[in-house]
Amino acid sequence: MGSYTRLRRSSKDMSAYVPVDDSPDTINTEDEGTLDEVPEMQPIPKHASQKHSVSAQSMPRRSVPQKKLSKYGVAKDMPELEKHHAPDDRYSFLEQGRDIESVNIPHKYTEKEKEALGAFESLDYLPSHSDIFKKWVKRQRVSSLNLDVWFMMALIGFSVGVVGFLLHQVIEEIADLKWETTEKFLHDGKYAIASLFAFGYSLAFVLFSAFICVYIRPETAGSGIPEITGFLNGTNVRHIFNIRTMIVKFLSCVTAVGSGLPVGPEGPMIHLGALVGAGLSQFKSESLRFRFNFFEKFRTTEARRNFVSAGAAAGVASAFGAPVGGLLFSMEEVSSFWTTTLSWQIFFCCMVSTFTTDLFNSAFQSFSYTGSFGQFKTNRYILFQIDKGIDVNILMFIPTAVIGLIGGVLGALFTILCLKMTRIRLRLLSKIERVWVQKIVKLFEPAVILIIVTAFSLYIPSVFTCTEFTCIQGDTGSAVKGCFNDTRNPLHVESEVASYTCPNEKEYKLNNNTWMTNRTYNEVATLLFGDLERAVKRLFSRDTHLEFSYASLFTVLPFYFLMICWASGTAVACGTLVPMLLIGSLYGRIIGITMTSMFGIHSEDYGYWAWLDPGAFALIGAASFFGGVTRLTLAVTVIMMELTNDVQVLLPVMVSVMVAKWVGDLVTHPVYHAQMEVKCIPFLDQDPKVSVGGKLVNLENYSARDVMASPVITIQTKELVQVLSNLLLNTTHGGFPVVMKGNGDEEYFYGLITRLELTVLLMHENLFVTLDEESLGDNDQEESQWLDFDQLNIQKLHDPQAATDMLNKYLLDSNYRDLAINLKPYINQSALSIPGKFSLYRTYIIFRTLGLRHLVVVDNKNHITGIITRKDLMGFNMEEKLEAAQERMLRMRRVGRIEMRNLASIANTSDPI
Repeated sequence: MGSYTRLRRSSKDMSAYVPVDDSPDTINTEDEGTLDEVPEMQPIPKHASQKHSVSAQSMPRRSVPQKKLSKYGVAKDMPELEKHHAPDDRYSFLEQGRDIESVNIPHKYTEKEKEALGAFESLDYLPSHSDIFKKWVKRQRVSSLNLDVWFMMALIGFSVGVVGFLLHQVIEEIADLKWETTEKFLHDGKYAIASLFAFGYSLAFVLFSAFICVYIRPETAGSGIPEITGFLNGTNVRHIFNIRTMIVKFLSCVTAVGSGLPVGPEGPMIHLGALVGAGLSQFKSESLRFRFNFFEKFRTTEARRNFVSAGAAAGVASAFGAPVGGLLFSMEEVSSFWTTTLSWQIFFCCMVSTFTTDLFNSAFQSFSYTGSFGQFKTNRYILFQIDKGIDVNILMFIPTAVIGLIGGVLGALFTILCLKMTRIRLRLLSKIERVWVQKIVKLFEPAVILIIVTAFSLYIPSVFTCTEFTCIQGDTGSAVKGCFNDTRNPLHVESEVASYTCPNEKEYKLNNNTWMTNRTYNEVATLLFGDLERAVKRLFSRDTHLEFSYASLFTVLPFYFLMICWASGTAVACGTLVPMLLIGSLYGRIIGITMTSMFGIHSEDYGYWAWLDPGAFALIGAASFFGGVTRLTLAVTVIMMELTNDVQVLLPVMVSVMVAKWVGDLVTHPVYHAQMEVKCIPFLDQDPKVSVGGKLVNLENYSARDVMASPVITIQTKELVQVLSNLLLNTTHGGFPVVMKGNGDEEYFYGLITRLELTVLLMHENLFVTLDEESLGDNDQEESQWLDFDQLNIQKLHDPQAATDMLNKYLLDSNYRDLAINLKPYINQSALSIPGKFSLYRTYIIFRTLGLRHLVVVDNKNHITGIITRKDLMGFNMEEKLEAAQERMLRMRRVGRIEMRNLASIANTSDPI
């Protein structure tokens, strides 16, 4: 039997450098376990292999295989996202390249984190272009109008709209009951009862929210945006598309947000939308055990991921009432693959989603029919409606730039704190040996946060004195206490402020059309009582220059900043989009009050200085913080316009978002990308940034051979059953290049087949044929005997144990020694290959743009020399390999210079002719 050499990295001899990669998608000879220290069975005839490829038949086999296949066909299951603490994390708290890192610096991973990265399966964006796929495509109807696609987009949009309506209605019911009842007890002087009710009511809901997350579906914790982004980028994340996940996500979100936890529902709404897109488009469910034959053509990886993108966009559209913002959010943040046709289809889906949510909101308020079906009231379908606009002044861009700078700094700080808290949480949980104790800690963590938030909301307002209603009499008069509203001046205090325990009596009319009152209100309670959306609305309100003071804003800002950072990483389904708007609007309002303190209070009628409105600066601040955390530009700008209907401040919002993005990019990665790094989800960014020797390099100066994995395990177009069984049991590779023999037994690249496809094929013994080595390539199988594309087009195995037992039987039973299987009908004939000299930058662009899983590297004779997978193109891996390539080049130059010197010295000492 042929020998199998295990090749490792050598820092001393880089000319023999072979990348070691345990990723299930990387096809090299570095597999788990020791393959060359086991008893060998009877030898199998070996095919000829090229210099840079290893024939599958040359691999030794175990007499008793030690591995069991997982659902995804590999011997190593995908990791659980909530268990990604790296015990070998020795980095300092402020280590550059961990959580504090410019966007130009790739993330640093520990060795354990790299193992977790390698355990994730990747996905092909396009289905395998095999003979059976082409046969399946011929059966599908072809329509120039694609009416079935448009119908599916409409169905997804409608379903997401209904889910969004139900989500917000249930949250409003839970939250309103809590705060209305609490305020009633406070007004009646029953402080103890108010406290008991607020704490008990909130704890009941938040404990339920955490319980179903921790004990039923841990993957539902958080917003789900990093997981959806990772999936659409090409990584298979387990349990994110499941009916159980959807139910738990919905219930956990409504109870967590409604209880008063400082989180929002918009992130989970994006995940719920993606769930609807993934489920409806397939018309099948493994959990519910049904499978309909409708829309069979959508059961491909490409169609499924397009509908997931549409569902995520529709989730944003429904949550914010922003159809264009939903489209841009999906395009800019979530999706990695985009076309013009897909833009129109997703835009239509977002339009239907927003229309559906608005239609139900027009007819129902707290699940009670209002009798106004079809009347889209402004205060219902625009979340933060701005009644009055302002004239933008060129001077306004100075404080706007300052707000953008603050948004970038605070946005980066927010991201870093969230990541640090996540790492500390994982480290502390890892020290708890008993699993049930870990779950108890996860269960009560959000409860502790809610107790702190509720206590702060109930008791801190009592520290502040009651504030009298204040307005200005006349056009430019001074501020007057007890003035509720003046018909000659729009400056006022909102009537819906929270009185807390302050006197709350009626207004009475005085002369000169000025309404006077002895009512008072509590500024801090106005911000804390109710859900976060209500607080944002009050901060955005125009002509309310005197409603809030520095003391109340500076009290609420740091508290909510820390609580939102803490709460966003707990074991409940929650998002941070609306909380981010609250933080931004708080410091934006502070800047606005500062401007009025410096230049005076001016109403909209005062002309040149009318732009000095704290509510306008609150909106700009919200946009800047949103952009500083997410680093989105187009999506944030459009969402803010659709949220407020205030197009007049479009330019200031754009300026603040851009400044916040530039500043934030200097400090840390965008929050959702950073969360994927913490969760070890492999992700290829749109623009590769690689540093070698501390300096950014241009990848055009490097080639594909510099990062490829080599040698490569290859299989024949017609391969022995025992060889394939041995390969599946004793390697973790996600796919295998297929070679075909030419003249002189040379092997040429023919195509590629995945591990899961091989496993399914081996489960059908009727495909096996008896062939000797000489006739191995002579017989072809009849087309009628081929497996159907639907049988191979699966995401995971239904019974991994049965598959493992079957492979063991093939490997150990001598009856299967001479049986082979014809792989030709099932090979991806459109698997891409590139020459080794191909530009590394263009290799990266091709790989990411086409959504590839494997990219084969060949020489000028089409011999396989290496292979590139997702992990090979990740920043940290490219840095390691390019540093090695650079050392190799320097050594070669050094050797060349020495040889030139030796030749010159020989020429100088030789005798003249």
